Amino acid sequence: MSAPLKIQYLTHYQIDKAKWDDCIGKADNGLIYAYSFYLDQMSKNWDALVLNDYAAVMPLTWNRKYGINYLYQPFLTAQLGVFGNKITEEQVGTFIQSIPSSFRFIDIALNSGNISGVPTGFSIHRSNYVLDLNNSYAELYKGYRENIKRNIKKANQLGCRVERDFDAGKVIELALQQMEGYGKESAYNVDRFRKLYTYLHEKKMATTYGISLNEELLASCVFFFSHKRAYYILVGNHPNGKTIGASHALIDAFIKDHAGEYMSLDFEGSDIRNLAFFYASFGAKQEVYPALKINRLPFYLKWLKN
Repeated sequence: MSAPLKIQYLTHYQIDKAKWDDCIGKADNGLIYAYSFYLDQMSKNWDALVLNDYAAVMPLTWNRKYGINYLYQPFLTAQLGVFGNKITEEQVGTFIQSIPSSFRFIDIALNSGNISGVPTGFSIHRSNYVLDLNNSYAELYKGYRENIKRNIKKANQLGCRVERDFDAGKVIELALQQMEGYGKESAYNVDRFRKLYTYLHEKKMATTYGISLNEELLASCVFFFSHKRAYYILVGNHPNGKTIGASHALIDAFIKDHAGEYMSLDFEGSDIRNLAFFYASFGAKQEVYPALKINRLPFYLKWLKN
């Protein structure tokens, strides 16, 4: 019989962030979103569940509304959940059962290493797309669908130029133009992202790519790096680039620059059919991960989060 799992709930100020980040850095399912510096910037509040002496961890990203505490998925934080080495189904289930009852509503994404262990009836499966770059560019290019190749050729023939490592503010500006209902909450999230980018760029864990034509930036993206992954984290596209293959050329330029490296390109989604098709068109493979939704709200408040 296996020993009982000793999981403790720690408030934010009780967390040893050096041990936390060491766990995330060494975890076989580690992701950049779970590092303490990422959570500090992108989550409004976060506490944690910790197994033994940081053998495995689970961030609890929370907020409060109408006096009720709830768990939510922060902006530009695709996957969280339980992190560690050789995470078992039993561990995932025990971590979920250990979430304090004070969190009355839970709507969070776990990670692909947590696909088993989520209680029946509380899990939704979501899709990510990941491309292994550990091959020659010629081989990777063979995996593109024909429409991707045509659009790349079109962008090249028109004279589009690849831009690298420019001011991330340009990407953010284009991204904001695409956002519907940009308001106070969006401004708050974007300001946090700017600070995170600055921190990661200084550590050489972030860069920008863009496609320009006649000095106009038509497609742009911020990439983050960790755990042998490049994260396609924030995209800003100009309407003028849609018909000339600008976004296709951007992704192709990144793949060309990093072909042969022991790294994956993580597209961060998507369950949206058109986006999923777009990512798969570069040869990316589906990676399924679970989302957890539990409603403990009183009956007279359940409608708030349905």
